[in-house]
Amino acid sequence: MAEVINMPRLSDTMEEGTVAKWLKKVGDKIEEGDILAEIETDKATMEFESFHEGTLLHIGIQEGDGAPVDSLLAIIGEEGEDISGLLNRGATSSNSTEAEKEEAEVLSKSDDNTSESASETTEIPEGVEIIKMPRLSDTMEEGTVASWLKQVGDEIEEGDILAEIETDKATMEFESFYSGTLLYIGIKEGESSPVDAVLAIIGPKGTKVEGLLDRKSSSEKAPAAKTEKKEEVKEEVKSSPSSESVAVSDGKRIFVSPLAKKIADEKGIDLSSVTGSGDHGRIVKKDIENYQPAQKASAGTPISEKTETSAGKAQSVAFAAPVGEESSEEVKNSQMRKVIAKRLGESKFSAPHYYLTIEVDMDNAKASREQINSLPDTKVSFNDMVVKACAMALKKHPQVNTSWNGDTTRYNHHVSVGVAVAVEDGLVVPVLKFTDQMGLTQIGVSVRDLAGRARNKKLTPAEMEGSTFTVSNLGMFGILEFTSIINQPNSAILSVGAIVEKPVVKNGQIVVGNTMTVTLACDHRTVDGATGAQFMQTLRAFLENPVTMLA
Repeated sequence: MAEVINMPRLSDTMEEGTVAKWLKKVGDKIEEGDILAEIETDKATMEFESFHEGTLLHIGIQEGDGAPVDSLLAIIGEEGEDISGLLNRGATSSNSTEAEKEEAEVLSKSDDNTSESASETTEIPEGVEIIKMPRLSDTMEEGTVASWLKQVGDEIEEGDILAEIETDKATMEFESFYSGTLLYIGIKEGESSPVDAVLAIIGPKGTKVEGLLDRKSSSEKAPAAKTEKKEEVKEEVKSSPSSESVAVSDGKRIFVSPLAKKIADEKGIDLSSVTGSGDHGRIVKKDIENYQPAQKASAGTPISEKTETSAGKAQSVAFAAPVGEESSEEVKNSQMRKVIAKRLGESKFSAPHYYLTIEVDMDNAKASREQINSLPDTKVSFNDMVVKACAMALKKHPQVNTSWNGDTTRYNHHVSVGVAVAVEDGLVVPVLKFTDQMGLTQIGVSVRDLAGRARNKKLTPAEMEGSTFTVSNLGMFGILEFTSIINQPNSAILSVGAIVEKPVVKNGQIVVGNTMTVTLACDHRTVDGATGAQFMQTLRAFLENPVTMLA
């Protein structure tokens, strides 16, 4: 399916870009990560790389031409694919945009005639720069400020790192393009905002920023008025006959709903001993239904229950009724958690998963690993051996190394294995590019480097894209067997369990052996059951005879 690539926003102030040079031409094969063009922004000329693979089918902006952000830059897809619908849609969008611009200009002129004084108060003083939430990846719609490295009042030099911003792919450092004093921070640490929201203001020391924020505050007045109106309605409800006030002996009044009062009267419950959970402590139906007299007494007050002794006589046994308070908290989901939920949900509900499980004899693998690691400056893990075995098995079974594209199936001639890594906020999948060409020690070094930077949130988006297969290993946590959700657009993912020492049968004898359970989740649209089974047979052969992976 063809992918539309729009003019990216490569800086926080960029409104349009100029194509300085195209490095690819229509008809060229594009690999993920290839540099498509050099784009001139308002600050610099930057290389723009492709996040997609396929054939360059259309160039929308010629060399030397400029266009606004989000204009059609190019289209990448399958060779010969019909893109007329995408081009027509782009033209329609462009026409509507022009109409919107004209309408905006008319409204702007009208506003200028009626609110000249207001425009004066929001005029940006000389030397003051408003910094907005940047779009740091092609799919980023909002960002979260992970941490501020500068505070209000700090002197900022061009190139200083202002903050770490969490996108849907990684946490990235955001540097300042301006010098001055940090006058205002618009998005606090841990808060999320859409792209183009006001992130900060930089300018000369002592500059007042209140006028610059008037436009924002005035836009919030209408909702505030609505809120006040709702509060007034609430007060009216509270004072309406739906709540009753009950006088008690100490002169205080208890607010209780009519239904709750009726149930309390029927059960003989003293309302003064009930804690209300409604607004301002109002007692409602559920408070009466959940009321327990034991809560009035001190913790540990015994309740008697009769039991039968061995002599057949009734005996009273005392025990303390449990007393506690229900509690919970709402924790804001990170951008990473939201993306994990979205993408795994899409994978689980769109791809028909099925699972194949085998048990692998790991005796030879253990012996081979000990020999390899006895060499100086060499360290190989069992996971490295699994990754290498998967890469070699994928070359023998290309049907597993595919992606479902609706009308077509993409056969990847290269092998790039993603390795799932648990991090504080969730899960990331750094990718080993061209894994089949890497040796065991090279895989080991690369995995440790990528996993370490993943946990420190220092991976780049390019290092987490382009996988053709994924390995997820929970063996180090003692998990014996599990199933995983396919990491789209892959067709399969391997779940690796712990190596277990247990009795096994070899040559008709029961001996102590080391086994490992692995489960392959397959997308039935691209990988049939027999194909998946053959892949697992090949994988087992490599793991049970590691010397074959060294050839």
